[in-house]
Amino acid sequence: MRVRTRNVALAEGVIAGILFGTAAIFIRFLPDLDAFSIAFWRLIVACLVLVSVLAAIRKPFMLKLVRKNLGDLLVLGFFLGLHFIFFVSAVKDTTILNATVLVNTTPIFSVLVSSFIFKAKPSSMAILGLTISFAGVLTVAYAETAVGGGFASLGRSSPTLKGDLEAILAAVVESVYLNYGRKTRSHMDILPTMLPVYFLTAMFVGLLSIPATSGALALPTQATSILPLVALGVLPTAAAHTLYFSSLSNLKSFETATMALLEPVGATILGVATFQEIPGPLFAAGAALILVGVVFVVRNKP
Repeated sequence: MRVRTRNVALAEGVIAGILFGTAAIFIRFLPDLDAFSIAFWRLIVACLVLVSVLAAIRKPFMLKLVRKNLGDLLVLGFFLGLHFIFFVSAVKDTTILNATVLVNTTPIFSVLVSSFIFKAKPSSMAILGLTISFAGVLTVAYAETAVGGGFASLGRSSPTLKGDLEAILAAVVESVYLNYGRKTRSHMDILPTMLPVYFLTAMFVGLLSIPATSGALALPTQATSILPLVALGVLPTAAAHTLYFSSLSNLKSFETATMALLEPVGATILGVATFQEIPGPLFAAGAALILVGVVFVVRNKP
């Protein structure tokens, strides 16, 4: 692989974070499709995009290297599949701000995974950030359960604890995915890595859908479903997630995860404009604590 710099990786992460903000919006335009079908077809679209890019730039697929690392790619596909299923379900079951802020507690869980599984001890700054962020999570939970919801939403039902929990589970499995994927990214080029990862992820989503959907994934046939699904596969998946994973070459897993914190900012602005989902003060305070805590986590210079 060509020599890369930390600034390039940071730029990739920033672009990915901005593009991630479109995911929840596109998912909201797919009310007739279940979470498994949305996750599956967005991955198929992403595979087609990467195949097209590889063909256009005439880059070899490096099948031998893929076979050598097949075990690692299978693990990555499994955890990424769980992440997509949980996140899509969260967007359907709660508000855009809830889903995007809670899924972006990933840096917190990433530090924990690094510490307890990969034996990388977090710094005192990271511990302080974890404390502040978890205080924010508790504030969000209180706003949802005790105050009757953190949103005044004019276009949909009120947020649910089920959706919030799904978003947190999406963050947990993503943290494992990023920590595990950092090793794979260190010795594989990004496009030949992500194409098999997306394909294997789609395979796992299809298998996991069998008990939930009676083995029948929904096939969109209307333009009102096809267009947002294609956009979901192109922007926040093929473009954003590929850049997101690529940034692991020069960033720690929780630093990469922190770049995605631009997602709730962009998604909330779009959510207000499109669905009139206005954050309430208590929920906004909890969200602010989460974001401030995560900033502390990544303050240390490498």
